[in-house]
Amino acid sequence: MEATGTSALAWLLIALPLLGAALLLIGGRATDSFGPLLATLLSWGSFVVGALIVLQLSGLAEDERAMSVPLWDWVTAGDLSVHAGLLIDPLSMAFVLLITFVGSLIHVYSLGYMEHDPDKRRFFAYLNLFVAAMLILVLADSYLLLFVGWEGVGLASYLLIGFWNHNPAYASAANKAFVVNRIGDFALIIAMAYMLATFGGLDFATVHGSAGSASTTILTIIGLLLLLGACGKSAQFPLQSWLGDAMAGPTPVSALIHAATMVTAGVYLVVRSQAIFDLTPEARLAVAVVGAITLLYGAIVGCAKDDIKKALAASTMSQIGYMMLAAGLGPIGYAFAIFHLITHGFFKAGMFLGAGSVMHGMADRVDMRRFGGLSGMMKITWLTFMAGWLAILGVPPFAGFWSKDKIIESAFVDQGNGAWQAWVFGLVALIGAGITAFYMSRLFFMTFHGKARWEDDVDPHESPLTMTVPMIVLAVGSVALGFILSWRGTFASWLEPVTGHVEHHEPVLSVPVIMGLTLVLVIIGGAIAWLRYGRDEVPVVAPVGSFATRAARQDLFQDEFNENFLRRPGASLVAGLEVADDDVIDGGLVGGTSRGLAGVADVVRRAQNGFVRTYALTMLAGIVAILGAVWVIQ
Repeated sequence: MEATGTSALAWLLIALPLLGAALLLIGGRATDSFGPLLATLLSWGSFVVGALIVLQLSGLAEDERAMSVPLWDWVTAGDLSVHAGLLIDPLSMAFVLLITFVGSLIHVYSLGYMEHDPDKRRFFAYLNLFVAAMLILVLADSYLLLFVGWEGVGLASYLLIGFWNHNPAYASAANKAFVVNRIGDFALIIAMAYMLATFGGLDFATVHGSAGSASTTILTIIGLLLLLGACGKSAQFPLQSWLGDAMAGPTPVSALIHAATMVTAGVYLVVRSQAIFDLTPEARLAVAVVGAITLLYGAIVGCAKDDIKKALAASTMSQIGYMMLAAGLGPIGYAFAIFHLITHGFFKAGMFLGAGSVMHGMADRVDMRRFGGLSGMMKITWLTFMAGWLAILGVPPFAGFWSKDKIIESAFVDQGNGAWQAWVFGLVALIGAGITAFYMSRLFFMTFHGKARWEDDVDPHESPLTMTVPMIVLAVGSVALGFILSWRGTFASWLEPVTGHVEHHEPVLSVPVIMGLTLVLVIIGGAIAWLRYGRDEVPVVAPVGSFATRAARQDLFQDEFNENFLRRPGASLVAGLEVADDDVIDGGLVGGTSRGLAGVADVVRRAQNGFVRTYALTMLAGIVAILGAVWVIQ
């Protein structure tokens, strides 16, 4: 159904922040005085448009909540015709509200955080560019237009991670994120090529509507390629190595891109492609396995990080692992994956902004071993961070309790593939909750409690209102959003036109037992963290620790693995190909052929001496040869 009313203005969602980015980048220094505020207002304008569209959709029947907004004819080549258009439905609009609301709060926060940066106008231009690209990604009605937004957020992420590129380490971090993401992007390109060859189009209606006619093998290949693309953007195993280094960017970047929005794009891609994954159990199982591995990987790494932002990055990786696990469970998990994505966007963005507030008051220090005792110095930061901490732990009634616990319950459901899968995924999700309680409590206690360990030249102080007000708003979401969205199945019902209605499934353990076990593990994890980092004195220099601790500090040797098993063999392969190109192809085939032709040419050249008598003799010889041949034939 073509959009009418407010929905027909959906193009403004993208146009407003894109206009802000263009004005600030093209206007240059002339916009320094008003550019950041203009970018912030345009981002809020996009949120207002999104809220009005959601109000319109909520007043329609469920089967009328999917609308298209045609824009222009984009690609026409032979039988292929791709139209650029937007898809307005409950899934895309849930993302729109998250992106524009949390994104706009982060714009406001950045007004204070970047106040003294001489290039803050450029920073806000990149923020607007990112918001516009992310909106293209989630509003696109085809995989091709989605890919435009996909690459757009990759570009904006690169620019923002390397914003302070005068620091070589930051520039290197931006390059690392860009290169690792190219692997996933290439997989997505191949997936689109398969779609085009199989279905004859790239728009969602054609691909999803024709998925049932494709072979299981083709659908599995497409599903696995889509998963690899999702792994790149969402920092999932085995393409997770870039996320920790991406913390080099300004803290608002970490909150917007690496907590609330861009890293969730992979989850969106899988859920949006459910028509494909529902028909290929193998690819869907791969999604769940990747999610299970990553949620444990991120949790283990988070246990040993002393850099507050890198600890939060490991936490983000782990929580997105929960979302991917839920998406891999199929119809029973799609809605819960998005539910946790929304609540996580609030409490994790709030904690990242809280980390930025701590850095603001601690002269940009990030080492938690040099913090401690900040609860009395930064009360607003402490309280708002506490809301996010309790939410991610899943303590009732905070937001994570309503969303993450639903994923744990769904993981314990036997979907007919054997109860052992339900036990494996359920126990992984349960253990991950206990480890999460430990490392997030460790972070909270090391930062805000215990003995003050900061240096004499540091004067901790609370942040200005431009920074604390967004933190307070996100803290309110961390407290109440989960309950509001779960009230009588509000959010699940909202997504039903996209994810479908799913009947209740009983897990292999009763729900009260699962909830009880989860809460017990959370209490144990938090208590251990309190005994080690809240009650006992924290050494300002990290002890050497066991092999497991050292491995976790080094991201379980992910970079070493990539270096020794991917980069070096790849470099050797390229070097071998260069030798083959130089010695065999250029030196043998091409060079030998050219030398042979040169020799023949040298012989022939001797006959071209410029003397008429030589040419006459050659003509006579030719005539004699022709007459001789005629005589022989006769």
